[in-house]
Amino acid sequence: MPDMLVKLYELPEGESPAEYTERTGVTIRRALAPELLTIAEWVEKHFSKSWRSECMVAISQAPVSCYIAVKDGQLLGFACYDATCKGFFGPTGVDEQVRGLGIGKQLFLETLRGMREAGYGYGVIGGAGPVDFYAKVVGATVIEGSVPGIYKGMLRN
Repeated sequence: MPDMLVKLYELPEGESPAEYTERTGVTIRRALAPELLTIAEWVEKHFSKSWRSECMVAISQAPVSCYIAVKDGQLLGFACYDATCKGFFGPTGVDEQVRGLGIGKQLFLETLRGMREAGYGYGVIGGAGPVDFYAKVVGATVIEGSVPGIYKGMLRN
C-alpha cells in the first residue's frame, strides 16, 4: 500500500466535534493517558499487535496524538499521528459493527486537524489502505515509489 500526502492547510471544514456529537451521540476526542491499556488492548483485539504498539506510542506523547471515538462509554474507533514517524497519520480503525456510519471519516478529519494545530503543513498517510477514501475526503495524493517506504524490513510476528 502506498503512502499518501495531505495538504493540512486545505482541509475541508466539515462538522465541528460538538455538532458531530450532537447529531450522532459519538464523541471524538484525544485519548487520556489513564486509558492507554484499555485502548491498547482493544486495538490489539480488533486489529493487530503492531497497531497496539503504535497506539501506545501515540498515547504516550505530549500532547497525546491518539484520538478515539466513544459512545455510551464504549470505544468505537481510534486514529493516531506521529506514532511511527513524525508527520505520519495512522494507524486508524473502527469497530466492524459500526462501520459505514461516518465515524472513520470524523476520526480522520479530527486527527488531521490535530496535526495542523501541532504545526504541520503536510501529513503523510502511511501505508494508506483505502486510497480512494483518502483522496475523496481530503484530496490526498499517492506518493510514488513509497512502497514499502518506512516499513521496509519491519519485524513482524
